[in-house]
Amino acid sequence: MEGSAKRVLAVDDDPLVTKLVRINLELSGYRVEEAWDGETALRVLREDPPDLLVLDLMMPRTDGWEILREIRQSEELRELPVVVLSARVHDEDIIRGWEMGADDYITKPFNPVRMVERLEGVLACTPEERRERRRRELQRLTGMIGSGN
Repeated sequence: MEGSAKRVLAVDDDPLVTKLVRINLELSGYRVEEAWDGETALRVLREDPPDLLVLDLMMPRTDGWEILREIRQSEELRELPVVVLSARVHDEDIIRGWEMGADDYITKPFNPVRMVERLEGVLACTPEERRERRRRELQRLTGMIGSGN
């Protein structure tokens, strides 16, 4: 059973956030690794990619935007499911996250139980389903922005 557990990499420069993510995912049967900066995250991703990445955007050295860009441009990592977990709550940031290839975007503060449900939803989708969901979400978000002006 241990070998079949999905592996998640939680990347955030706040150890309390990664701990909260780790505890809740481990309680749901996931194996969780943590990284507190972008450079470490990229090294782990290249050496042994996880089944899912939970990614903060605002970090020292290499931020989450750059990590997301590198993942989506990488032949080996392009299909990796990525869920952004960020304090960046403005519409422009959320839209940018989806445009850059996030498979979900969760804002802080967050409900840990709901976070696990959303991560499970992302993991249950095929890459094609995630791309379609991204397209629909961008359409919804940009339609909301456009209708508000």
